[in-house]
Amino acid sequence: MRMMTRLGAAGAGFAIVAAVAGAWAAQERHPVSGRVIAPTMSVLGAPWLDRPEREAEEQPTRAVEALRLRRGMVVADVGAGSGYYTVRLSRAVGRDGRVVATDVQPGMLDLIRRKLQREKLTNVSLVQGSVDDPNLPAATFDMILMVDVYHELATPQAFVRKLRTALKPDGRLVLIEFRGEDPAVPIQPLHKMTVAQVRQELDADGFTIERVIDVLPWQHIIVLKQRAD
Repeated sequence: MRMMTRLGAAGAGFAIVAAVAGAWAAQERHPVSGRVIAPTMSVLGAPWLDRPEREAEEQPTRAVEALRLRRGMVVADVGAGSGYYTVRLSRAVGRDGRVVATDVQPGMLDLIRRKLQREKLTNVSLVQGSVDDPNLPAATFDMILMVDVYHELATPQAFVRKLRTALKPDGRLVLIEFRGEDPAVPIQPLHKMTVAQVRQELDADGFTIERVIDVLPWQHIIVLKQRAD
């Protein structure tokens, strides 16, 4: 999903995968902003998502707290990767809530499935998505979360429009993205986004920024609501 400039063993593996994928992805640009679309992390890079130091570096526990999830909510973790956030969302919404985790890679879904079995979590469903469709049911979700995923969407406008149909009328789309405005964040620029970029791109697809939550060391939490057209 993203790559640090100082790579460990797992990150080095991701660098190889990203280099191959980047041969075509680096040429693709968002049709509204002109932003270069980043390559998608392969399942081979999954160990980097589950690295022990991630809690200290990115503070995912604090991120989930900032989302103000309630028991019984229905949430989608889109581009869930290894399920690092999926298990945290599952606990936050409780046994009466539901989480749908999607990914385009079957290998990532297999990792999530094993993780759910280890953690004995039963309120999570897995869905195989595609590059232009998350394959989510319409008007179902209180919140759709994408953690360091949006900037990698190969067909962002088609995909986001599908996300919009999956939200309840008062549902929220939440993007967690590394801060593109901050050169001190140790992530390659291709894997960062600015608030201005998110506003420009998502406005074209019917969303407006409701608030930006800046409580994390490296990332924005950007909460978007559907615009009344």
